[in-house]
Amino acid sequence: MKKVEAIIRKSKFSVVKKALHEVGVNFFSYWDVTGLGNEKEGHVYRGVSYSTSDIQRRYLSIVVNDDFEEVTIKAILAAASTGEVGDGKIFVSKVDEVYRIRTGEKGGNTLK
Repeated sequence: MKKVEAIIRKSKFSVVKKALHEVGVNFFSYWDVTGLGNEKEGHVYRGVSYSTSDIQRRYLSIVVNDDFEEVTIKAILAAASTGEVGDGKIFVSKVDEVYRIRTGEKGGNTLK
């Protein structure tokens, strides 16, 4: 099993969520997060300069069976990309075991 964590633009969340559902990823957790990025320039909106050093993003945490890893990543990449700086990052790590609290069942079937 794999844990796929993605930090994406908040504006892309609904598109990413739809893309994940389309490939069969129907369960994940998410949080609103603030981070620091590499972009050093500010933006000007209606004559007022705003700092972009604190960046508002959405953090997704998805645990999938190994056979869903690639389709999950491809769905996020396609849906979250704008081609601009600040599109986000995806992190993948190994999950040793998963337990369903209600039944005590363990293993990959708990993700279904």
